[in-house]
Amino acid sequence: MSRITTPATIADTPEASQPLLEGVKKSLGTVPNLFRLIANSPASLEGYLGLSGALGKGRLNAATRERLALAIANYNGCDYCNSAHTYIGKNLAKLDDAELAANRAGSSTDAKADAALRFALKIAAERGRVSAEDVQAAREAGFSDGELVEIVVHVALNTLTNYVNEAFATEVDFPLVKANRA
Repeated sequence: MSRITTPATIADTPEASQPLLEGVKKSLGTVPNLFRLIANSPASLEGYLGLSGALGKGRLNAATRERLALAIANYNGCDYCNSAHTYIGKNLAKLDDAELAANRAGSSTDAKADAALRFALKIAAERGRVSAEDVQAAREAGFSDGELVEIVVHVALNTLTNYVNEAFATEVDFPLVKANRA
């Protein structure tokens, strides 16, 4: 059970959150618990959705974004995000089970994606204090400066949701896939 209220319906959320959640429902067909929990703070929901939406228009493809989410969820030990992104990775990004398992372990069968995950995990482990060599290795794997910035911001966005879920014990509403604790 969540440590704070997870509104049961869109109508149970603050008025300012309701149109935002209606947009989530239109986009996803449902409103997962994470969104309803964040909706307790309309400003936080707006900020999360804004950043998430902007990154969805970025240069990193959906499969890479899901791989990053899985690697960071497992690094941070977040069962909710691990479960959600395993589901999304399989059903929307069409990643196979072997790739999803590799991503949860911080690697990929795709060389370029593997470099992105190694860079992302270094960012998380070093709290952003990566070396020039770390940046160069990701660049040599084929990432532009803009894509490198997006990787850092994806680490931050996923850490944000991991922390919300862990702080408040968000009830998992996806098929449960336990995170490997870092």
